[in-house]
Amino acid sequence: MNRDLSHSIQLAIHHFWDTRLLQGTTAGEESGRGAVTGGAQMDGFIALVADLLIENGVAPTCVFRTAKRDLALPGFFRPTKDWDLVIVHRERLLAAAEFKSQVGSFGNNYNNRTEEALGNATDIWTAYREGAFQKIPRPWLGFMMLLERAPGSTSPVRVRTPHFKIFAEFQDASYAIRYQLLCQKLVAERLYDATCFMLTDQKGSYDEPIEEIGFAPFVKSLVAHVTGILRTEDEMS
Repeated sequence: MNRDLSHSIQLAIHHFWDTRLLQGTTAGEESGRGAVTGGAQMDGFIALVADLLIENGVAPTCVFRTAKRDLALPGFFRPTKDWDLVIVHRERLLAAAEFKSQVGSFGNNYNNRTEEALGNATDIWTAYREGAFQKIPRPWLGFMMLLERAPGSTSPVRVRTPHFKIFAEFQDASYAIRYQLLCQKLVAERLYDATCFMLTDQKGSYDEPIEEIGFAPFVKSLVAHVTGILRTEDEMS
């Protein structure tokens, strides 16, 4: 990839905060139109990933990212799930990814985001096992989380359990650390092929605390998976 990712990421970050402002959302709460169209906040990142796929030889007709009717994939525990980015080639699912964010209300929303990530992966992999998609190639699954960098997300959080001890890595871990652990464990347990975790503040700056779950490894994993399949097909045809 020849593109300057740092500049492109910065543009996506600006899009995120500008969209929140236009939607009238504030830290931790959404009102009016913002509550309905909140997904648009991550469109800058979704567009960036889609563009990188196309720049690396993936046909635009294989990349779906806007129309809801094109983003629904079969589930096992529910009829369908709308993903944020779907790659389909010759009626075969090559990849699907979710792009999530959280600003404010860290305590209220962390569990929801975690349960969504786990549930979505469990649902689609069970559907895959039961024949909802062709077995070959195995689809690539990705999850990205953009978290507001603020005292509420970076300060230690105490956990009290009445009966059993929590795992040591969660002891006094901030919500930022919890999300880092989530992203690492999702890959370690093979629920996702790659994850990305980033922090940003309302001034528009950003950072990637752990290189292995940064944006570049995330998108490189996706591009390598999809282009590898297409290249193999070309060689066999």
